[in-house]
Amino acid sequence: MADTSQLDLKEIHEFAFDVAERAGKMLVAASQNRTADENIRLKKNTVDIVTETDEEVEKFIKTEINNRYPEHKFIGEETYSAGKSKKYLVDDDPTWIVDPLDGTVNYVHLFPMICVSIGFAVGGKSVVGVVHAPFLSQTYSAYPGGGAWLNKSIQLPLQNLPMPENAPKGCIFSCEWGKDRRYAPGSNLQRKVDSFINMATDYCHGVRSLGSASLDLCFVATGAFDIWWEGGCWEWDVAGAVAILNEAKGLVTTGNPPENPDVIPEVELGSRLYLAVRPCQGTDTETPRQSQERVIRQVWKRVNTLDYVRPQ
Repeated sequence: MADTSQLDLKEIHEFAFDVAERAGKMLVAASQNRTADENIRLKKNTVDIVTETDEEVEKFIKTEINNRYPEHKFIGEETYSAGKSKKYLVDDDPTWIVDPLDGTVNYVHLFPMICVSIGFAVGGKSVVGVVHAPFLSQTYSAYPGGGAWLNKSIQLPLQNLPMPENAPKGCIFSCEWGKDRRYAPGSNLQRKVDSFINMATDYCHGVRSLGSASLDLCFVATGAFDIWWEGGCWEWDVAGAVAILNEAKGLVTTGNPPENPDVIPEVELGSRLYLAVRPCQGTDTETPRQSQERVIRQVWKRVNTLDYVRPQ
């Protein structure tokens, strides 16, 4: 566990909550005032885009953090993407990990599944998270020992049922198509599509894709989604929501099965491979953790191994 003894995590949480909601107001205002010629630029392809709003909101968040916590490090999606080095930057130091607009494609089309994600990591582990969805008027947040909450008034999970005995049957499975749309034999996209089909035909109740990894994870934390499986996203896509899911007593690990699936590894923020299951009640024969691990192992059997690496 990261050493947070010298940090006031409650104060950090309150600060992040306020900044995220103010950033959300910027997103709403920009969506109402945008014009047809708003500057939308491609990063890598036609589905990997950035708008001026992404950059303006990140600049606002970074300025607020630097003014309040100048000794802390900062990693933002847009500044990282614009840099030449793609080295993994999260280390043991107190570090803010920010996605100013998770769901940029949704935002451009005014599909409301967008959010501001602010995560705070110590010792390489995400410990404080705030995910604010301004179009939904929802803010998910958590810090160690403070509980996980929706709008500071509703404790997560919203439902805390036992896992289905034959899971993933009877589950809602959430996933994302990702930004790499090259469809070729053995490609990540083909592996994903085949995995989606495997899960859908294995009598899952449904397969869902919100277009926002942060909100996918928050929905797992509420109990609305049973499972989330993803490869290809980045640490800013998950840092805030991982802290929320952990505090809600969900479980998140790697998307690819390890050599020894009997041991469930702790998630690595920079791995680009993730699998999460919701909080749950135990039963007469299983603890909550045993139920979660059972579901994880069953998912690993049904999905294809993905090949996502960090660029050098």
